[in-house]
Amino acid sequence: MDLHYLRPIYAQPGPWASVYLDASRSDESGGREVELRWRALAQQLAELGADQPTIEVIGDTLLNYPTQEGRYGLAAFARAGRVALVEPMNAPPPADEARYSALPHAMPLVALRGEDVPYVRVLVDRSGADLEGLAVATTPRLREVDETVRGREQYPLHKAHAGGQDRRGDDYRVDEIWKRNAGDVAGATAELAEAVGAEVVVVGGDVRTVPMFVEKLPKRWQERTVRTDAGSRAPGADEDALDDVTIQAIADVADRHTQAAIDRYQVQRGEHVSATGLPDVVAALQRRQVETVLMVNDLSSTDTLFIGRDDPSLIALDADTLIAEGVEDPLRVRADQALLRAITGTDAELVLVGPDEAPLEHGIGAVMRWADQPAGV
Repeated sequence: MDLHYLRPIYAQPGPWASVYLDASRSDESGGREVELRWRALAQQLAELGADQPTIEVIGDTLLNYPTQEGRYGLAAFARAGRVALVEPMNAPPPADEARYSALPHAMPLVALRGEDVPYVRVLVDRSGADLEGLAVATTPRLREVDETVRGREQYPLHKAHAGGQDRRGDDYRVDEIWKRNAGDVAGATAELAEAVGAEVVVVGGDVRTVPMFVEKLPKRWQERTVRTDAGSRAPGADEDALDDVTIQAIADVADRHTQAAIDRYQVQRGEHVSATGLPDVVAALQRRQVETVLMVNDLSSTDTLFIGRDDPSLIALDADTLIAEGVEDPLRVRADQALLRAITGTDAELVLVGPDEAPLEHGIGAVMRWADQPAGV
């Protein structure tokens, strides 16, 4: 996963207040529940030594954030009385949490957010379509695109019930109108898919129009298309089934990315090129050699690392290593905080894996951008 959206919180020195809040509302009075949960977190931040302006600005941001339906969470990161990043999460955090530390506590956000996969979703009928796209190349936030496409011909869209030769002619004309409108939608879809760099196109809606639409798509987008009978453009139509198909299609792409990273790690491991274990990965990050870090998100870990205040590649297992590099007073921080900062700051990527998905020592390994040359070469 690409961690560029975290850059704003690593561009400034700490200490940082990091807050994870269940922002779900059980009913119309749910805002009171959220406020009480926030008050408990504010008290924790005060006890941890956070300054009052920072606590207040986080509270203002979270309590005034646009509400959403269903269960969800909010993550906020602030320092010196200013919020640097606030992110909605599709699910509440496992527990409300507040930290005040030298580096932001971003791993819970990364784990809950998962990988962002750019996609296009098309809800099509005989007259046109509703298009939705998500681009993830923007920093620090995602960019959502919504548009409606109206086919060039809107009449007639329905076949007559009369029989005979006239009906066959009318049916042919209506079929041609459907095909032309499907072509218009396909053209707009291909343009949007190019713009957002879509990795998957999900299409649902009218069962007669869907195959016509897919047939009109350029071949490269046909190969990335997932079809479904779910969804309708009719007013008030339930979109839950189409949402489920979309979520699964995106998850399938993310799973393929994870497997590809594991496969590359396995190949490099067989060639004795990959880094495995915390000492090797830290050394590779120091050299800005890492392409992708594979890591188990161990919430119980008490590992710590040392960092310099400016360069994200100044990361080490012990303070003496950094002192030898000219770092004055290295900071000792949680290992996952230091690793996220180094991964983000060196333009590497992160893949979170399960404990048994890859042969990692101490729950961490890395795919290399380039290999060290053998001694004496």
